[in-house]
Amino acid sequence: MSSVVIVVASLVVGALVAFVVDWLRQRNRSAQAEQAQATAAHILEQARKESEVVAKEARVQAKDVLLDAQQQAEREVRERRAEIQQTEKRLQNKEEAIEKRLQAIDAREAEYARREGALREREARFGEREKEQTEIARRAEERLEQVAGMTREEARRTLLDTMMAETRHDAARKIRQIEEEAKQEADRKAKKIISIAIERLAGDFVAERTVTVVPIPSDDMKGRIIGREGRNIRAIESATGVDLIVDDTPEAVMVSCHNPIRREIARLALQRLISDGRIHPGRIEEVVRKAEQELDANLREAGQKAIFEVGIHGVHPEIVKLLGMLKFRYSYAQNVLQHSLEAAFICGAMAAELGLNEKQARRAALLHDIGKALTHEVEGSHAIIGAEIARKYGESAKIVNAIAAHHEEVRAETILAPLVDAADALSGARPGARREVLESYVKRLEDLERISTSFKGVEKAFAVQAGREVRIIVEPAAVDDDQALLLARDIARKIEGEMTYPGQIRVTVIRETRASEVAR
Repeated sequence: MSSVVIVVASLVVGALVAFVVDWLRQRNRSAQAEQAQATAAHILEQARKESEVVAKEARVQAKDVLLDAQQQAEREVRERRAEIQQTEKRLQNKEEAIEKRLQAIDAREAEYARREGALREREARFGEREKEQTEIARRAEERLEQVAGMTREEARRTLLDTMMAETRHDAARKIRQIEEEAKQEADRKAKKIISIAIERLAGDFVAERTVTVVPIPSDDMKGRIIGREGRNIRAIESATGVDLIVDDTPEAVMVSCHNPIRREIARLALQRLISDGRIHPGRIEEVVRKAEQELDANLREAGQKAIFEVGIHGVHPEIVKLLGMLKFRYSYAQNVLQHSLEAAFICGAMAAELGLNEKQARRAALLHDIGKALTHEVEGSHAIIGAEIARKYGESAKIVNAIAAHHEEVRAETILAPLVDAADALSGARPGARREVLESYVKRLEDLERISTSFKGVEKAFAVQAGREVRIIVEPAAVDDDQALLLARDIARKIEGEMTYPGQIRVTVIRETRASEVAR
């Protein structure tokens, strides 16, 4: 029983405690709600006050902005009004100027109208006078026709026939007189020009020369030049293509060759070998190569000197070199470079007398035989070859035509071509300028070398012994010993068939094989 009471008592106490706790919670919640409402009301009041302050500030700022805008608008209105006033003033000034111009134009129109009226009155008076003069002329013509017994057309025709007959007679007589005077004057002028050009030329007589003498310090040097079993002299002749003559002439050896360029190379090489003292086949080949280089420089120097003497400029370097080669070319024993210089001076003198371009005439005459520098390499006329060279290296069309036409192989297009032709003839025709014998001799030697080099496998060919022998160097890889014999026979047969020569010509084919190694 007591335990039941205790349980019931504990339940009642628990229920009371739960009720008290729940009541306290509800009361606490009401207090919190009231406090939150009071806080919210306070926040709203503060927000309302702040919004009123912000609104006041916004209204003040808006008033300031509006005031600034009004002031800006007033300034712009004042500026625009000033601009409009200035524009109106300018327009007013322009209107006044236009009105003045219109008044001036009206005044001019009135003056023109007055003058036009005066002109019309004068024209009317002139018309009346013209009618009167026409009537007077008609009456005079009728009276003349009655006196002469013919009409106006008949009189005009008769007068014209008489005047034409007299005019034709006078014209024919005048034309004949002018032609006679022109012929006489042209003949006199041409003779004068040619005589003046020739008088200004101081040319030398031409001497044949196919041998060059090289001095040596002593006769002992001859043995060293010949070498053991003649190997040195053979090496020199093989490398240069000349015929080296070592005879009893004291302290001198002679170099013989129809080609002066080869002769000059051999002379330079011999001088170096003699001064150096070392003479053997290997040294000979090296010295010959250096001599060829030195000669090339000499050729360019000779070309530059010729151009300087003539007084021209702007010549291509290749043409300068070809001009230098003409120093060692001969035509009928006349040095071609000297002949070109003579022709240039003659042509320039004639051009000056005729009032033409003297420098252009000298240039054309200096270059007229430039093709002869390559006639041994290129087939064809030296005039055509020279014209092609000049065209290739930028010479003008007048110069090219003068070169091509100086032997009348092409038609002359300018007065420059006949001048060059005449200068060429004058330089070659003067006493002592040329000799036919040497030219034909050189031509025969050149033909010998040309025929020899036309065969396959031939490396070089040299005509020596005044054309009595031709030495042919072949490529060892292309021609063997047996073929060398056949080649010599074939070349001899071709020489017999194509050339005319006195006596006989020996054909020598040289085949040389070399083997070398370097010892290290």
